[in-house]
Amino acid sequence: MRGGRSAALPTFPWDTLAEATALAKAHPDGIVDLSVGTPVDPVAPVIREALAAASSAPGYPTTAGTPALRASAVAALERRYGITGLAESAILPVIGTKELIAWLPSLLGLGAQDVVVVPELAYPTYEVGARLAGAQWVRSDTPQRLEGAPPALVYLNSPSNPTGAITTADDLRAIVGWARENDVLLVSDECYLGLGWDAEPLSVLHPAVCDGDHRGLLAVHSLSKTSSLAGYRAGFVAGDATLVAELLAVRKHAGMMVPTPIQAAMVAALDDDAHEREQRDRYAGRRATLLPAMQAAGFTVELSQGGLYLWATRGEPCRRTVERLAELGILVAPGEFYGPAGAQHVRVALTATDERIAAAVARLTT
Repeated sequence: MRGGRSAALPTFPWDTLAEATALAKAHPDGIVDLSVGTPVDPVAPVIREALAAASSAPGYPTTAGTPALRASAVAALERRYGITGLAESAILPVIGTKELIAWLPSLLGLGAQDVVVVPELAYPTYEVGARLAGAQWVRSDTPQRLEGAPPALVYLNSPSNPTGAITTADDLRAIVGWARENDVLLVSDECYLGLGWDAEPLSVLHPAVCDGDHRGLLAVHSLSKTSSLAGYRAGFVAGDATLVAELLAVRKHAGMMVPTPIQAAMVAALDDDAHEREQRDRYAGRRATLLPAMQAAGFTVELSQGGLYLWATRGEPCRRTVERLAELGILVAPGEFYGPAGAQHVRVALTATDERIAAAVARLTT
């Protein structure tokens, strides 16, 4: 049998944490798992009620999303993030944003002649998507300085996963200008946009960044973090209406449809800001508790201006830090998961219950 595309993919990073996981689980008070950014808090009742009310859905859902969903997304982006000028046709629901990112280069028809640029420290799925499409990929935080022909696609991510770094408005404007001059598609992963702590993140679609012109720009939004809907696989992409229409056409053929009850739940989540603020406050509280404990335990926390993670180092190989923390029953992600520049860092997630965060703090400070 011939090898499939999986043969060209890297080992799934979290599969390499088996030993550290076993060590952390052996702690007498149990594991504190801060390795994966998976939500642990309850889904808001308003969302669950909308899901249940739409559960009788015998027909196929629309790939483009219901009119209600597209209208709610446009309204929420303006209300929460100051994004103006979006048409409802510039919104497309997706089956979780990881799915979109993994398949985006393929959906756009990129191939061996095309280059995809990912940040120096980046969510691994950016690279995976390029590999699945058979495209080339490089790491760079300054794609304007790369030699040779301009790339086909550049990923932005602010606040960053894993570091939490927030790109300034000036830097965003600069890369948007360069991309337009060179006909480069910019895809901004904005899953953590509502989680700015030490600085205020801006969308690439914000008028202060793009002057209200969304051509060549796509912003990827997830409800996994803001509404604890990781289990619902609820996200959407917004931006250049022509590009969104192109994605829609391909996704129709591929049967990439968000289930009708999930679309109804997304409407409820996008229309209700109270639960989103409550969830943000939970994460802010956990960060305020865990950050000083990490620093007191000898870690330097860098770049972590926003998002759901602390980017921490002890100046040693990241796997050694993972082992040290696992001995305390705390599991974190080694920075090398996100690129060679993370070789001496670990990513520490804020996505654990208050009780587990308190347990981690107690272990770090004893």
